[in-house]
This record gives sequence, structure tokens and C-alpha cells, in this order.
Amino acid sequence: MNPLDRLGPAVTEPAWISFAPNVSSALEAARRHLLDLRYPEGYWLGELEADTTLESDYIQMEYFLRAPRQEKIRKAAAYILEKQLREGGWNIFEGGPPNVSATVKAYFGLKLAGYSPQEPRLQRARKVALELGGVQAANSFTKIYLAFFGQYPWSAVPAIPPEVVLVPEFSYFSIYEMSSWTRAILVPLSIVWAHHPHRPIPPGAGIDEIFRDGRRNLGMSRDPANLTWRNFFLTVDRSLKLVERLWFKPLRSQAIRAAQAWMLERFSKSDGLGAIYPAMMNAIFALDCLGYERDHPLMRRAMNEFYRFEIEERETLRMQPCLSPVWDTAIALYALLVAGTPPEDSRVVEAADWLLARQTTRKGDWQVKNRRAEPGGWAFEFANEYYPDVDDTAMVLLALDRARATNPERLQVGIRRGLAWMLSMQGSDGGFAAFDVNNNHVVLCRVPYADHNAMLDPSCADITGRTLEALSCYGYRKGSTPVDRAIEYLKRTQEPEGCWFGRWGVNYIYGACFALRGLRAAGEDMREGYIVRAIEWLRAVQNPDGGWGESCDSYDNPDLKGMGPSTASQTAWALLGLFAFGDYGSSSVCRGLEFLANSQTAEGTWHEPYFTGTGFPRAFYLRYHLYRHYFPLLALAEHAQATAQNKVSGARRQVPGVLNLAPGT
Repeated sequence: MNPLDRLGPAVTEPAWISFAPNVSSALEAARRHLLDLRYPEGYWLGELEADTTLESDYIQMEYFLRAPRQEKIRKAAAYILEKQLREGGWNIFEGGPPNVSATVKAYFGLKLAGYSPQEPRLQRARKVALELGGVQAANSFTKIYLAFFGQYPWSAVPAIPPEVVLVPEFSYFSIYEMSSWTRAILVPLSIVWAHHPHRPIPPGAGIDEIFRDGRRNLGMSRDPANLTWRNFFLTVDRSLKLVERLWFKPLRSQAIRAAQAWMLERFSKSDGLGAIYPAMMNAIFALDCLGYERDHPLMRRAMNEFYRFEIEERETLRMQPCLSPVWDTAIALYALLVAGTPPEDSRVVEAADWLLARQTTRKGDWQVKNRRAEPGGWAFEFANEYYPDVDDTAMVLLALDRARATNPERLQVGIRRGLAWMLSMQGSDGGFAAFDVNNNHVVLCRVPYADHNAMLDPSCADITGRTLEALSCYGYRKGSTPVDRAIEYLKRTQEPEGCWFGRWGVNYIYGACFALRGLRAAGEDMREGYIVRAIEWLRAVQNPDGGWGESCDSYDNPDLKGMGPSTASQTAWALLGLFAFGDYGSSSVCRGLEFLANSQTAEGTWHEPYFTGTGFPRAFYLRYHLYRHYFPLLALAEHAQATAQNKVSGARRQVPGVLNLAPGT
């Protein structure tokens, strides 16, 4: 049987014709609104929202530095209380269940801020914390930060000795076998661990009452079977702690100097260590332990960069985990160009120039496993020279392919350098990861502090798909070795239902969208059975309201793939996936477009309270405030462009998905 026969009845009259004016007006309103959001310097930047663990850590940092600013603490605490769930705990994504680490951190932060445990809100929080397992059930980094204040014994937290920095690069246990964000978090934290700081807290701010069964069972549990990697690492951990008790540590001074040098070197041409919240906060802790005073230029710079994440309002203060200008600008620019903004438009030219100015020019951590490549990628943030990533680079290249720049020669040179760097980052499995090549030694996921669920940076379908899409712009199609290897990777990693896991967006809808777009751009036959399965899956998970949605819960429970309240961004991803199949007129597409047109606000954007971005699956999620805007704009624009070129395609009327109608083909 022809796989296309399983798609159901043919669309006899393209339903988009009946609501084309609505879609057209929604498209133009969205385009105008996005242009209005542009900064005068030429970039776009939306708020990046996370959970309240950031505000809780912010309060702890104020006390760690021994000069708490009470007004800032008051506002951060007010924001934490604003996000408290009705039953008393705190979650890590909108609509999610209470999370033990977030709840423990919030409880301690509120007590540091002066809230009494007798207050009803804290009583409810205490009850939830204990129901979830108490402090003992929190993750390792939560316990380490509690140890700073005497609220958890140093002997019961994982050992992170600075000597880890001395392990040779070629070793299986080198820091370069960890993900880039993990090493940026751990190196400064190793300096802090070596000093075992103890900071005083206000009277009555302790949290003994949320230890389940008192302060018992604080050690790290072993696997029931003896011969496991976890038990091996726990044995190593105990050995390291025994060594720590000795007065003679021959490598300690050298290790601290090496860790300090590593950290300070990565301050260069960066908005902070790794340009991410936890690494930058740990760097401040480390500088304090090393004796840097508050008025030292390095400490002032580190703190000022960290405080750039603040969003302070009249009564609340919230923190962003990082800033996303390159990512936001690349996607916004691409969407505007697809939406018909002329490439010669001065706003397009300024955005392209701005992106070109942020291309990395020096080698970073990626070179340890990719020594021959020259720099040329783009990072996520304003400045982060040591940590460009493939995803941003691919998105920038997609935008620059359509754009114009003030200096055409500079544009071509930038594209060539970016393309060469991106190609060099292909893994041995054929896929592409974010920051490193072949960062996939799963044994490291068993170390005691790996419970942040992000020790590694392996290849993933969403980045591989976006990379294929970018490569196609520059002549790399099926038949070229890099493309063929990437296609085979996507075939191997497809889920049985037909979708793909979404590493950097929630979740299987995101993975399916960008895998399908990459396969289409690469020249794969979109009538292949495995692609038809993906399309069938997308149609099967469409919500009754015409939209698509998926909760972060699907990371914990794969049975919830593609299930959740409809959102604008996830509806756009599903539509873009269907468009990759050549489907611009099926009932699924029509209902999805109607959902976007009908849910658009008067300002030309969309409401979206849910988190659709992924930091660390099962541990840390993100709400990109521009996702709800530029992805729907892109979906509306691609549909408008395709249907303008093929108003009444008889072939498409008969069998959706046969024609290749992607822009530019």
C-alpha cells in the first residue's frame, strides 16, 4: 500500500481560501509587532523566564557575600511568594507539580528574607516539602548551597575537589568530557568546595523542620547491585573525603591556581563565566573564597554582569538565567524575511550587521575535541567567545542566507567561516550537538553530582534537523557525506510513534518539527514511510481547539508525548512540520491556522503562559517570551508564501503532502 493512502480522505477544496483574509491580517499584524520590538542597535531580545530557584539562589548569594541588600531580598521574596502553588510548594514549569528542590530552596530563601515558619504560606510549604521527601530528596547542588550556611553537612554532599581541573584533557574523566555548562558550573564550585565556607544566617532562619525524619539518612544512597558505576563513583567520593581530612594535600595549591586561571581566562570576551546564571554565581562565590574584595575590579565586573539578569519592578525582582539576543535576533530576522520584509530594508541590514559583529573569532572549549577547526560560530548571548553553539550558528546562517549586509564581502566571509565551523562539529554518530563534539560518555551520568540531568551534550534531533536546513541553503543536499550521515542519524533516533525527542524545546512536537524541516531541506523523499509516520503522529496529537501543545511532563512520562494545552509556539512548530511534508491545505493545517488567527491579541502577538523551552530535561525549563511571537509569524508567513505560489494546486487538492512547496525550491 502507498504510505500516502493512510493519510485519509483527500482535501477536495483547500479550506484556507475561506479564511485567507484572517490569516493575511494576522500575518501583517504579527510582522508589524515584531518590528516594533526591535532594539535601536538592531537586535531583538525577549525575556527568558525560568523557575523560582533563581530568586532563591539570589537571596542566598546576598547572604553569602555578607552584605545582604534587604530591599532586593524583599522583592525577590515577594516574587517567590507570587509563584507559590495553592497547596504550598513550587514547581519548575507552569502547570507542573511541586518540585522538591525548588520548594526547599524557596522555603530557605523566604526564611532568610525574614518570613516566620508560623506564617500559613510557609506552613503549607513545609508540609509539601516533607511530603516530597524533605531536604534529603533535593538535588546535589541544592544541598551544596545549603552547606554554605551550615544547613547541610559538607561531609554528605558530593566531593568536587579542584584537582579535577588537573586531569589531562585526553582522559576519560577530564572536565572536557562533561557538557560545557557543567564544567563552567563545576570549576568555580570546586574552588568553593576546597574552602568549605560557612556563612552566618539570621537567628531562626535554619530549616531543620523540613528535614524528613530529622537529620538522618543524609548520605548518598548506593545501588542495590555492587558492581555499578554509581557505586564506583560513591567509593571514589568517600576516598576523596578521607583524603580531604589529611593536612597534606600535595596538589591542592596547584589545583586551586589552575582552577582560578581556567575561570579567569573565560571571563575574557564574555558576559560572565559561560554567560549563564549558575556558572556566574559560582564564579562570584569562588572569587569571594579566594579573597577578592567587593571593590576589586574582577569582583565588581562579575557582580555587575550577574546583576544584568535582574528584572526589577516596583514590588518584585526576578532573575533571568541568561540573555538570548543572538538567538532571538536570528529567528526574528529569518521570520521577517520569510514574511516578506525586503532584504534591503535598513532594519534587516542593521540586524545582519549586528549578527556578523558577534561571530566568534577565538578558539574555545570546543577545540579540545575539535582541534583542526577554526573559529566561526555564534553564541547565544551578547558575548560568550569560549562557548559558541551549533544551534545558534545554524539559525544565524539561515537568516544571513536571505539577508543583506552593509558590507557584502564581510557577509560572505562570515557565512563561509560559520559554515566551516558548523560542519566541523558533526559527531561520529552523524548528528550535531550544541557545544561540543562526541560529548557522550554516559558513565559520567552516574557521578554523585550528575542529578541536574545535564552532564553530557550528545547529538540531538532538533539541532541536527536545523543544521541540515542551514546546510541546504549553501548547496549541501542528499548525496553529500555530511548530509547523508545526518539523515541516517535522524532515521536511527526516531521514536516508534514517528516523532523525535526534543532536547532544546518542549518536546516531541519540537523534535518532529525540526527533524522534518531538515529532512525536507536536505532533499529526502518526503513520501518515505518513516516520514509519513511523523506526519500521522503530528495530526494525531492535534487538540480539539485546532492547536497543538505539549507539557514539560512528557520528559518524565513519554506516554504524554504531544499532550498538553495548545500554545502558539507549539502550534507553529506542528504547522511547520506539516509544511515540510508539503501539506498546506489539509484540515489539520486549516484548523491550526484558524487557531493562530483566532487567538492573536489586538497587539498582534499571542498569550502563552506555558514553558516551551528546555534547559535541562526533567530539571530546568524556560519560557522564551518571544517564542509565542516569531514562531507563529514564521508559520503564517511560510503558509502565505507557499499558497501564493500555488493557489489552486490540483495535485495538492487530491493528495496533501505530494508536492514540494517549501519556499526556495
